[in-house]
Amino acid sequence: MRTMTYYIGLTLDGFIAGPDDEVDFFPMSDDFMGFMATECADALPVQAREALGVADTPLTTYDTVVMGRRTYDPGLALGLTDPYAHLRTVVFSRSLAESPDPKVEVTTADPVTRVRELKAEESPLGIYLAGGGVLAGQLLDEIDRMVVKKYPVVAGTGVPAFTAAFRPTAFALDDVATFDNGCAVLTYHRAIR
Repeated sequence: MRTMTYYIGLTLDGFIAGPDDEVDFFPMSDDFMGFMATECADALPVQAREALGVADTPLTTYDTVVMGRRTYDPGLALGLTDPYAHLRTVVFSRSLAESPDPKVEVTTADPVTRVRELKAEESPLGIYLAGGGVLAGQLLDEIDRMVVKKYPVVAGTGVPAFTAAFRPTAFALDDVATFDNGCAVLTYHRAIR
């Protein structure tokens, strides 16, 4: 069975973006971007892969990305109909009538059911949950791993990492990497199934 990883950037107060989906306040550095290019290339959108010189890097971790409409929209507004063209892309939306790109699956299907179908497929590579918080809340029981880029920023308000009912779910820490921009990348796996 394939695994699904929720891979997110997070403020100290638990937001993955500002109230208007801003992410430009997350501090970057050459050290951190080097890590992203070597260790996280699969999870980078096309423009970032190109900018970091890893556009042609073979996939090693993920071959599929799932996201909600709100996560898909910023790229679409820039004319990027397939922001993760190197991955199979599935967008969950109740309002997008059809896919603007033949390679992007837009679906109104139940996210849990569709993700379980994806996880049951034969592949040595996993599934990357790009967001957002509402979709992550719906898929909490399907998240096997989390990679959290914890930035030294307090946003005050914004898009939470999870929008769900109170339901404590345990994850165990596997690894911590720190960088000169103050970011800590924490890797977790689900502690109890």
